[in-house]
Amino acid sequence: MKKVLIALLLVLVVAAAARADTALETTKARVGEVLAVLRDPALKADSQKEAKKKKLRAIFDGIFDYNEMSRATLSRNWEKLTPAQQKEFVVLFKTLLENFYAETILSFKDQQVTFGKERPLGENRYEVETKVISGSTETPINFRLVQRDGKWSVYDFSVEGIAVVANYRSQFGRMLTKESPEEMLANLRKQVAAK
Repeated sequence: MKKVLIALLLVLVVAAAARADTALETTKARVGEVLAVLRDPALKADSQKEAKKKKLRAIFDGIFDYNEMSRATLSRNWEKLTPAQQKEFVVLFKTLLENFYAETILSFKDQQVTFGKERPLGENRYEVETKVISGSTETPINFRLVQRDGKWSVYDFSVEGIAVVANYRSQFGRMLTKESPEEMLANLRKQVAAK
């Protein structure tokens, strides 16, 4: 489970809001930024943990398209939420992802990241293959990026073949068969506040 979490954390580093010629180049650049923060000697002390999180959060905010991820996560249930509830869901879902993966990413030691191919998935959409290597263990992570207005951003990623959006979609889908959107948001608020 720890290797999956490390991989997911690196996923946050990977996908790209910066301008680059290709999805692969953008992914390499973003991963490099994350690794630089994780390896920064000035941020190694426990007292620098919050400063490190702040720097990583800024990178992730530039990489991930949380609106797209949120819409895809709720899928057909998205329209059940009012515009205000949709906006709140995006904020809560982003915080949920950050809370869940922050500690794992911060536990990064000296894993290596290798880059594979980029595959077209459709118009302006690509998947970039990466692997996180820790000793003899390789964890495949694939990032799905979309280019809009010359900017690449991650809208989904998978770790060992398990897509984050699909995983959360099934969880929230089950919740919304039993709960109203407001009840689902109330439970999500509690989860986020508990971290």
